[in-house]
Amino acid sequence: MQKTLRIATVIMTCLAVGYFSSIVTRDNIPTWYALLNKPVFNPPNWVFAPVWTVLYVLMGYAAGRIWNLIDRDEANVKRAFIFFLVQLALNALWSFLFFGLQNPMLAFFEILLLWTMIFETYSQFKRIDKVASYLLLPYLAWVSYATVLTGSIWYLNR
Repeated sequence: MQKTLRIATVIMTCLAVGYFSSIVTRDNIPTWYALLNKPVFNPPNWVFAPVWTVLYVLMGYAAGRIWNLIDRDEANVKRAFIFFLVQLALNALWSFLFFGLQNPMLAFFEILLLWTMIFETYSQFKRIDKVASYLLLPYLAWVSYATVLTGSIWYLNR
C-alpha cells in the first residue's frame, strides 16, 4: 500500500502544479494569447489541457517508481528526486513567465533551463529505473516542441 500511496502522492502533486499553473494561463488565452502572432505549427488551444494532464500523470508515476526504490538506493533516489522537484518548479514557473508576465522572451530562456533539468532528471532516473526514465520521454519530447513554439512566438512578436 505504501508504494501505491507514494505514486498517488506524486501524481496528485504534479496535477496540482498543473492546475495552479493553469489559473494564470486560462485568463490570458482569450485575451493576450489570442492576439499573438503564432507559427503555423501552433496547436489548437484545446490540445494543451489533455496533453499536459497525461504528461503530469506519466511524470508523477515515474517519480513515484523512483521514490519506491529509496530503500534500495537512498543517495541516488534523493539526488534524482531533487532534479525532479527542480524541473517541476521550473515547469510551473514557465506559465507565470509566459502568461502571467506576458513575456515570451523570458519564458523562452527559462524553458531552455527547464529542458535541461528534464533531461538531467531523465538521466538520473535511468540510473535507478529504466522504465521510470522512459516514462519521461513523452514529456521531454513535448517540452522540446514547446521550446521551439515558445521561441517562435517570441520571435514573431518582438
